[in-house]
Amino acid sequence: MEHLVTYFETLDPGNTDITFRLVRERAHELGIRKIVIASTTGATAQKAMEYFKNDGMQLIVIPHQWDFHREANAFPPELATTLRGAGHVVHFGTMLFHTNDLYESTIPVVMANLLRCFCQGFKVCFEIVLMATDAGHVKSGEQIIAIAGTGRGSDTALVMQAASSQHLKKLRVNEILCKPLNPLNLEEVYAKMNRELSR
Repeated sequence: MEHLVTYFETLDPGNTDITFRLVRERAHELGIRKIVIASTTGATAQKAMEYFKNDGMQLIVIPHQWDFHREANAFPPELATTLRGAGHVVHFGTMLFHTNDLYESTIPVVMANLLRCFCQGFKVCFEIVLMATDAGHVKSGEQIIAIAGTGRGSDTALVMQAASSQHLKKLRVNEILCKPLNPLNLEEVYAKMNRELSR
């Protein structure tokens, strides 16, 4: 089997359109009907809702959990209502790779940093699929597409077999659709995120 992977040479919010196109094409080819997507401020979720509105796909949108970096959640409550009204899911769950203080263990950080060697979006795709499965929005073993990015927009898409955090060994990456060619290291990711959050 051969399948092309798209590599983004620059980190640009414009990569979102290409990512969504690749996801739409592959979802139709594989008969996938659920997309798990990260969205911090709601901009990516809004764009995805409009982009995929005629494709018969359900979005499972995963924003930041409450009380993460700021007092008020950045995801607009009115957008969450709109998405849910359109048949999509918005899930504010515990971000599994940010639980060091809860479990007093460095394992989540080690896992996150290892996945960031592929790119920030890779780490987020793993996290949001585990979260979505933990919440019952996708079934363990179900094939879905996960979408995430670096800072703003989307630049990473993976075809995955879902699993819950209780059965981590069952999580699978079936295909890489796209990712940044040269991912940022952790300090660069945080600097980019802080710039985005300050806007």
